[in-house]
Amino acid sequence: MRDSSRRTSSEDDEAREAYESRLSLADIERHRSHPVRWTVYLSGVLVAIIGPYWLGRSLAVHETAWLVGRMETFTPQGIAFVSWVVTATALTGLGMAVIESSRWFWRIVFLVGLAAEQLIAGASLLRFDFWYSTYVVYGRYSPLANAANMGIIAAGGAAAAFAVVFVGLLVLIRRDSPLNVLTRSWAAFLLFAVIQGLALAVVLCSGLLTDV
Repeated sequence: MRDSSRRTSSEDDEAREAYESRLSLADIERHRSHPVRWTVYLSGVLVAIIGPYWLGRSLAVHETAWLVGRMETFTPQGIAFVSWVVTATALTGLGMAVIESSRWFWRIVFLVGLAAEQLIAGASLLRFDFWYSTYVVYGRYSPLANAANMGIIAAGGAAAAFAVVFVGLLVLIRRDSPLNVLTRSWAAFLLFAVIQGLALAVVLCSGLLTDV
């Protein structure tokens, strides 16, 4: 009887210790999650999507002459290159933030790049039928705005193509295959850069851009 009571007491102690251990792990995970920090960051992402686009669109509609004066310092190829760089930087920051989830540097890169991309998208009136919109607002200077849109579309399209190719590699290549090296993070980044470069080359060299 005494042995039974001792055994019960020992089991209760073990159960209590296990519960306290689980509670401690939960507290640790809750501490690592930083809900307030993530709430602020996601709010910043939402602001970066809406605010700069609205500002760029307002400049295009109400300060058209001033904006054209700034864009005229570039060729259509130069504007396409700038918008491509900004968009590719934002996408790179997003990808690196996923890979290196413990570092906030790449999240900040993504946030700043996203805001810059949205500002350019707003100023160039990016939408499905932007060719008509840019002509209505910019007139004969519309090729400059169209070039900015093409740079953004090139970077976004290249990112989508990379996602399809990379997922295909993950599905088709076996873990014990020598080709599995293609799924490493450095190889994925190299593949992303190559596809982005090809997309930019298509935009710059295929005649999609026209001079003013």
